[in-house]
Amino acid sequence: MPTDGEIAAFEAGIKLGALYHQFVGSPVGARTAAGLEKAIEESISLQPYVRRVRVEIDQKMLKENVFGYGELEGRMIRADIEVYYRGATARARLEYDPETKYPMMRLLD
Repeated sequence: MPTDGEIAAFEAGIKLGALYHQFVGSPVGARTAAGLEKAIEESISLQPYVRRVRVEIDQKMLKENVFGYGELEGRMIRADIEVYYRGATARARLEYDPETKYPMMRLLD
């Protein structure tokens, strides 16, 4: 039987995976990035056990097309999440890892 801490950690990973796969590919521009960050935070915060979500889009990586927007890429997202389950708290992060050149998810505590 998993511990409450293990369940909290599992839930944090699920939330970050959902965030990544739900929003990558979304249209985004310099003018709309802050709104998209807030929309992602609000969407993920509705999921069970989520206590806190913080999302930042690295606009330096944004490549706008001739119409003034680009697509959200996984490497552009930095997200921190805190999940609380029955007295146990897990904190996890999604962020681009320049060494692997891939957005990685990791448990912070």
